[in-house]
Amino acid sequence: MGALYNLMAGQSLERLAALSDGVFAIAMTLLVLDLRLPETGKIHSEHDLWRALVLLGPRFIAYLMSFLTLGIFWVGQQTQLNRFARADRNLAWLHIAFLLFVSIMPFSTALLAGFITYRIALLTYWLNILILGVMLFVGWRYARRAELTKPDTTEQISAAIERRIVRAQALYAFGALLCVFSTYWSIALIVVIQLNYAIAPRIRPLYRL
Repeated sequence: MGALYNLMAGQSLERLAALSDGVFAIAMTLLVLDLRLPETGKIHSEHDLWRALVLLGPRFIAYLMSFLTLGIFWVGQQTQLNRFARADRNLAWLHIAFLLFVSIMPFSTALLAGFITYRIALLTYWLNILILGVMLFVGWRYARRAELTKPDTTEQISAAIERRIVRAQALYAFGALLCVFSTYWSIALIVVIQLNYAIAPRIRPLYRL
């Protein structure tokens, strides 16, 4: 009976996509909650308000980074879901595990925003990104091995999807390593990487896969 249940479970790609959209939407919304208005009791002039807004800079940068991160991973997951012909229980749980780390992103973002000069905070944030990439890669590899992808998913398409994940993670890892010198250097490079992956599809058709 257990084997029969496992064969039937987790086969709906539509429900998996709907769950993913919901988790991403909530995670992306929670990010903005860390951007709080300055305390009105401490604002007595234009200068005070400007100073308070400047102090919000690290939190805004962390928010921007994470919103881009989640956007990039949402596109990546949707690209994979669009190439699946069907799902099974194992694939569903791999993507649920992926969503677990999507839901952790608001925490790692708040940690980085609160301790932006600390390497541990930056590496925790990078680890969150790394695990997201690993889960996407593992999910795709499993789908190919289990023959869950559409018949027109060629080896070239599969290689392009895997190559994009690996290259992005290599760049993120290099960015994280820069925290040896300064966490600000790491953050700057990560933002550049994210902007490249967010903007490149509109400029270079080669990046569409």
